[in-house]
Amino acid sequence: MTDIINIAIDFTKFPGGRYPQDGEGNGTSFREKFLLPVLKANKTAEVILDGALGYPSSFLEEAFGGLVRTDGYSPEKVLATFTFIAKQPGFQRFVKLIESYVRGAVVTPSVA
Repeated sequence: MTDIINIAIDFTKFPGGRYPQDGEGNGTSFREKFLLPVLKANKTAEVILDGALGYPSSFLEEAFGGLVRTDGYSPEKVLATFTFIAKQPGFQRFVKLIESYVRGAVVTPSVA
């Protein structure tokens, strides 16, 4: 069974920022609370983008690109796990941005 994550309803209508110190609605908190549990459980999820007021690139890159860059998942795994739903006018561009951030993410090496 596929999970459904509706960002505007389950998280916030005002996503923004990369880190927790950037305030509520940041990409790190969204990734850790909603996206990582799906990957760790080896499930799939539909991510509904509609309903929010928009998506800053910092939020999208941290939330979705961070799954590769910070958490070490392959772009293929991330894109196979999540299906992005964007029916709101103009929101299809956010799907394309997410996909580009995931594909362009580079794993951050651990600092010893």
